[in-house]
Amino acid sequence: MLSWRVSAFLEVRHIMSIRILLVDDEAVDLEWLRRRIADSPLDLQIAGALNTGFLALKLLEREQVDIILSDIRMPILSGIDFARRAKKLQPRVKIVFISGHEDFGYAKEAIEIAASGYLLKPVDDRELHDMLDSLCAKVEQEREQNRSMLQALSLVNEELLLRWLNGAAEQGGPLVRSLLEPLFDTGAAVAMIEIDDLELNLQASPEEEKRQRIHQVSECLRQFVASRQVGMLLSERHGRFVLLTAVPEERCDGLLQALVREVRERLPFTVTAGAGMFAASEEDLLASYRQAQAALSAKWLLGKNRLIRGVSEASSRGKLAVSFEDTVNRLHEAILQYDLVVIDDCLVELFEDSAPTGKSEAYDLIVRITSKLHAELAAMNEDLYELLKWESHQPVQLFQFETIHDILSWIRRRMFELSELLYSKKMGQKRKLIQEIMRYIGDRLEQKVTLKETAAHFDFTPNYLGHLFREETGVNFSDYLNERKMERVCELLSDPTLRIYEIADRAGYKNILYFNRQFKQATGMTPGAYRKKHKI
Repeated sequence: MLSWRVSAFLEVRHIMSIRILLVDDEAVDLEWLRRRIADSPLDLQIAGALNTGFLALKLLEREQVDIILSDIRMPILSGIDFARRAKKLQPRVKIVFISGHEDFGYAKEAIEIAASGYLLKPVDDRELHDMLDSLCAKVEQEREQNRSMLQALSLVNEELLLRWLNGAAEQGGPLVRSLLEPLFDTGAAVAMIEIDDLELNLQASPEEEKRQRIHQVSECLRQFVASRQVGMLLSERHGRFVLLTAVPEERCDGLLQALVREVRERLPFTVTAGAGMFAASEEDLLASYRQAQAALSAKWLLGKNRLIRGVSEASSRGKLAVSFEDTVNRLHEAILQYDLVVIDDCLVELFEDSAPTGKSEAYDLIVRITSKLHAELAAMNEDLYELLKWESHQPVQLFQFETIHDILSWIRRRMFELSELLYSKKMGQKRKLIQEIMRYIGDRLEQKVTLKETAAHFDFTPNYLGHLFREETGVNFSDYLNERKMERVCELLSDPTLRIYEIADRAGYKNILYFNRQFKQATGMTPGAYRKKHKI
């Protein structure tokens, strides 16, 4: 009994129309053909009506076609040359040539490339119908044979093929050979297909929801494989599939890219495909499977939602000699300075320029980075893990990411968050310190207050305290001190019992002339004039 997956696969194949491609450089003849096919009672779908063999070849690279009706005499690329190239792209396609009596000499060449028919212009409707009817019957017969082959692909046989590919079943064997034999008619290759971020996106979802997503992707892939006659699709394990392609090498990558695009456009999630080499034997197919696995593993570096062919692209990146200590020191300084650009630069150096080759290596790198940062922050009485609210020092979430770019994005957000927290905390501490300094000055306005004495009280150097004060308030320490002293002097001038020299002395001015000059500079008048103006 067929599995539901193979049954669905066959059902899609059964309802497929036979696709026909029309090629003729004469617009009138091309339109005549198009109308005859459109009006035909046969179950035919026109894949295209094109006026050059070059355009037709491009279509054949993208789409599956069952029958081609082509003029034999066309400029630049003749019908014979076009047919030879078409057969390389789609070996099972049926080709019928249309020509005038004077071109009958091409018949010999048509026979050599196994053309399925030859019609003479003007084409008789009955003759055209009979020719197409015969070819449709052959196409259906081949499809039925293909369906019979797929019926043999029961769950047991699927498992047998997967075990054979993974080296867990006896090498080769009659049953394995019988299952693989149809693939080698045109040559074959293996592609590994994986649903992107399955565990990460559904980690908190019920198991049923995960099964539903896998089923959706499986159906989309199977319909694509069936409609394009790509080959066999096997469900390897949770969220992964093995595609044994049965298309010419020239079309393989284009179809796999179209498959990835099909999932992206039809479903709210994506897949990544890794492709192996083209194979003409069982031994080569096993090598192709291993290459497909290696290609898919390169998703870690090259990204998802794409086709990956081989791993040379990944290995060519190499590793730059990046000094871990120097880079993390710069990272720590940038975090303290709230310099997000430098933080990002340092993380790119660590995770891209010297890219970890896998999740475990990336995890070890993150542990090294956080351990060093934790030690540096501990010296400042800060706790990295408390600031970031990590429940443990080994966040499991890291192992749910599928690419180095995902991990880099995650660690970037955490380092930005850490920098912002430290900056906010630092600003709060600065504001509190400045408020305490202002309060200290306010309590000592009738005493001698200097920057040096204030800095010593708060355990800072005078230069640093002066810089910090100006950075936070926008004014120099001395200017702020003089302003507050003048405010105090104005308050004392309101007491008529106090003489001006007494007020100057209480404000810390031993030289009355200097006091008068400072007061006039601050208020625009002498202390006496100020007292008279305010009627003190």
